[in-house]
Amino acid sequence: MASIRRPHSPAKQHLLRHHHPFATSSPPSSPLRHSSTSSSPRTHHHHPHPFLFFTRRPLPRFAAFFLLGSFLGLLHFLSHLPHQTPHLRPATSSPAVIPRHQLPIVRLNNHDDDDDESNSKLLVVVTPTRARAAQAYYLSRLGHTLRLVHPPLLWLVVEAGNPTPEAAAALRGTTVMHRYVGCCDNLNASASDDALRFRPHQMNAALELLENHRIDAIVYFADEEGVYSLDLFKRLRQVRRFGTWPVPVISENRKDGVGVVLEGPVCKQNQVVGWHTSEHASKLRRFHVAMSGFAFNSTMLWDPRLRSHLAWNSIRHPDTAKQGFQATTTFVEQLVEDESQMEGIPADCSQIMNWHVPAGSENLAYPRGWRVAANLDVIIPLK
Repeated sequence: MASIRRPHSPAKQHLLRHHHPFATSSPPSSPLRHSSTSSSPRTHHHHPHPFLFFTRRPLPRFAAFFLLGSFLGLLHFLSHLPHQTPHLRPATSSPAVIPRHQLPIVRLNNHDDDDDESNSKLLVVVTPTRARAAQAYYLSRLGHTLRLVHPPLLWLVVEAGNPTPEAAAALRGTTVMHRYVGCCDNLNASASDDALRFRPHQMNAALELLENHRIDAIVYFADEEGVYSLDLFKRLRQVRRFGTWPVPVISENRKDGVGVVLEGPVCKQNQVVGWHTSEHASKLRRFHVAMSGFAFNSTMLWDPRLRSHLAWNSIRHPDTAKQGFQATTTFVEQLVEDESQMEGIPADCSQIMNWHVPAGSENLAYPRGWRVAANLDVIIPLK
């Protein structure tokens, strides 16, 4: 009697052919065979491969890989835990000494946030210079003052003529962010003895540079011979449009020799109500202010909407005006119309923050009692 036998599936036949040691490459037998053939002693019984348990049962396979992934994830989590060490108490009950550099910083007032916002304003200091014996001395002195000012600060130095290697080396030695440019070379400024007459051209070159690059900053003209305090540069960043303050000016046009003239505003709080002056020839001046006694916002140079006089095409120092304070007041008249547009700093203008020394001050005479006509007697003889 013939028997019916169910053949294996193609996947099972493939596994049996490649993994079973007794598998052959012969084609599968016919499903209908005689009973004598099935009982032949040469016929080998095929055992299922162990991997068939995972291939035909998806649930155990999912459980096995889930447990393996959970175990690996737990190991990764445990490896990132901080190592717990037992707390050891000191032998004595005295408090630990904290190093000085690790002490917390305590703020004494609540105005530090406002100061940080005002300190972020760019400050541009314009300094006209000329080649002479004391040039490196004056530039180094002013540069070491500016290096103490809180950044950002740009020092714009304009040379009357071609830039010189000596001045460039002095500027690099101050480590202040600067730009050193030349001016008036077509006017033969380098070979001229009277280099002071090129100072308006030098200032105009700096103003043109700020206007072309549209630099938003507070502009201040600082002569290299002047003396400045750090409080001045701190208060300059508080100027919104145009700020001014009183400045003592050393003058040698007095009968008793060298004297001091106070130039600047008289303030009531921050409002300018008058002017300090003692020169009889300056009564016709509109604003009695020194060149180093005011600062202004550079946006007035390249934004016509912020100017006081819309009729001006450009704000520049007059080249034909008389040197001195007359040229200064002519320039200020292009920035503001009257005292109501000025800001007096500090409050009540009651503080001296810088001294203005005229150009060529190295030739000024000493005050009385500062110079000895005869040489001193030798106390210790030279050997």
